[in-house]
Amino acid sequence: MYFFRFVQMGMLCFTVLNTNLQPNCNMKEIRAIIEAYNSAIPGVKAALATVVRVEGSSYRRTGARMLVWEDGNFLGGISGGCLEGDALRRAQKAIAMHKPSVITYDTTQEDASQIGVGLGCNGIIDVLFTPLHKEDANNPIVLLASVVNTRTPRCMVTIMATTTDEQTYLGEAWLFTDDAAFKQIFPFATVVDELITTIHLAVDKKQSLVYTATGQNAALKIFIEIIEPVVQLFIFGAQYDVLPLVQCAAALGWQATVVANPAKIGKAVFGAATAVLHPDGINHLPIDGYSAMVLMAHDYKTDLRHLRFALTTKANYIGLLGPKKRSNKMFDELGATMVVTENDYQRIYAPAGLDIGANNPEEIALSIIAEIRSCFAGRKGMSLKLREGSIYSN
Repeated sequence: MYFFRFVQMGMLCFTVLNTNLQPNCNMKEIRAIIEAYNSAIPGVKAALATVVRVEGSSYRRTGARMLVWEDGNFLGGISGGCLEGDALRRAQKAIAMHKPSVITYDTTQEDASQIGVGLGCNGIIDVLFTPLHKEDANNPIVLLASVVNTRTPRCMVTIMATTTDEQTYLGEAWLFTDDAAFKQIFPFATVVDELITTIHLAVDKKQSLVYTATGQNAALKIFIEIIEPVVQLFIFGAQYDVLPLVQCAAALGWQATVVANPAKIGKAVFGAATAVLHPDGINHLPIDGYSAMVLMAHDYKTDLRHLRFALTTKANYIGLLGPKKRSNKMFDELGATMVVTENDYQRIYAPAGLDIGANNPEEIALSIIAEIRSCFAGRKGMSLKLREGSIYSN
């Protein structure tokens, strides 16, 4: 599905193209790339391959990245493995020539010379190859490193195609902080106002976009990438079923905080969790709209107390273990002492988890993590075989 918005101003034409781009949710990969880049041997050259446009089907979406060193080692990926070999060579070429490039991989064609043909992906993928320089203030990895720990959505603007009479800006990237600051740093004054309007649209919708502008002296295509904060999972409980939930969250790169008496927590939980906090300190928890809470103390009064607290936070997901009869009793008690709105009930998931027939702690953790992911993605958590259209469309 495509969404076009066309505006003509003087000699410039603007188009906003939304090819079902989703915000970059793979913060784990971004963090790994940043760490690897910063810990590399000084003097070793590298390039970054970034998926900036996808039309049709592909294994990875926009924002997928692959860090490549000049010796051929790499981290991350831009496909399911079918494009990485060619991408590695393209990245090494970008390093050697000190020049960025955009390569289009078309897996919809029958041409045997096309990379990726015969793989059945049926998609067109644009990949930007950017040679990296640590002294460059607009180094995309440096820009990413400056936002990975923020708790609000951020926007990175990257030029993915350009022709001008003055200079080629291909691969240049900037962080958008506010209108005034961006106007000072963006080099194309004739399009900056419309671009800022489009950036606000993307941020509001939490949807990455491709923006184009054409005129007599310039043709631009810009990747507006929305980078959302990593999911924070707060687990209220100290029983043995806490560990699998922490481990599942860690595998996704989420931040998992266990709220329980540290004396009752096993060593394995301490090793896997981002933090362990005593319940006395819950009022200081940094719970926001990118936070999920799972109440699993297996004690009615404790879970009720934590549920009462959870409803005072901005958590987008509040999971409660136990049968519906137990949770309904809690709702009745809460309703007698506080106002519980319809929006509150919509963010409470009781019993927590998707219906996958989970029987043991590991399976239960899997079902809960999958439900949290579907909640934050705005999905229903159904089988993909029942879904019509692209599996990535909203």
